[in-house]
Amino acid sequence: MKPIDRRYKFEECAFERVRAHGGERAISFARVLSRNRGSLRFIDLSVLPPGADIGAHTHATDNEELYVVISGKGLMTLDGQEFEVGPGDVVLNQPGGTHGLLNVGDEELRIVVVEVSQP
Repeated sequence: MKPIDRRYKFEECAFERVRAHGGERAISFARVLSRNRGSLRFIDLSVLPPGADIGAHTHATDNEELYVVISGKGLMTLDGQEFEVGPGDVVLNQPGGTHGLLNVGDEELRIVVVEVSQP
């Protein structure tokens, strides 16, 4: 039986530059995993240069996202509230919720984004 490989590496992914959800400046992201089955939809590493943002957007009610801050400093908008985030913070963007993220620091803001489907 062939072994199942469940280990993924961001450094083996190609980064893309995008203006995420209407953000003011481009960010880079690498999708380490994308699936069309099960509850896990994707896992990304997103890199926001100083002053760049993921524009405020509202998710459908069939999914939710986790933002895990790896490095840097950001200003998170979550359902009308704003607060700073930094390394080690985990933010849950619930189904139907509105969120956005701005890099307010002098260095790159790196986050891992995990999206899962909801029944």
